[in-house]
Amino acid sequence: MAKKGKKYQDALKQVDREKLYDAQEAIELVKKTATAKFDETVELAARLGVDPKKADQQIRGAVVLPNGTGKTQSVLVFAKGDKAKEAEAAGADFVGEEDMINKVNQGWLDFDVVVATPDMMAQVGKLGRVLGPKGLMPNPKTGTVTFDVEKAVNEIKAGKVEYRVDKSGNIHVPIGKASFDNEKLIENFKTMMDTLVKVKPAASKGTYLRNVSVAATMGPGLKINVSSFKQ
Repeated sequence: MAKKGKKYQDALKQVDREKLYDAQEAIELVKKTATAKFDETVELAARLGVDPKKADQQIRGAVVLPNGTGKTQSVLVFAKGDKAKEAEAAGADFVGEEDMINKVNQGWLDFDVVVATPDMMAQVGKLGRVLGPKGLMPNPKTGTVTFDVEKAVNEIKAGKVEYRVDKSGNIHVPIGKASFDNEKLIENFKTMMDTLVKVKPAASKGTYLRNVSVAATMGPGLKINVSSFKQ
């Protein structure tokens, strides 16, 4: 395992790895341990009591964080006619049909999120091998396959984040930047936690929120006391 740098070691000294922090204290400490020269992303990591191999326990969705993520995402919309005009008016960065599909097929990936109207999905489906591995394929579960393109684009620009459980039952999602006020980060954290509790599958047995932590990009993780969140 690579040796961690001095800044990380110094940050680690401020953290009790065994302690379960309440959200307020954890967020304050995360900000203190974010000492990189860039504005670090604060990420929530959760280990959930689900079996992702079972279809009824695959957790996936999207949520608009009340204070955004600190990063404006560039949006590509596959739509035609009036829906293409609607996407442009809403502030989509790229809009198109066959022309854009061909461009992506040739390796162009200069965007963060893809939205498609349902009538475009037969063609967009051909991009599965390009967009799929990067997690960019539009999906009705995350609100990115829709005729309401104006709403989809507005939400993404406002700070919508997607979450998806991996094969080990973990979820990683950004909840803002280290430069955010404590209150904004805590509000985003609570919104994400409430969302995870809300989407708990009925088939999930035992402890659902097994382990939750927050960390800045270059900082150590702080375990969160989740007893206040209904499971």
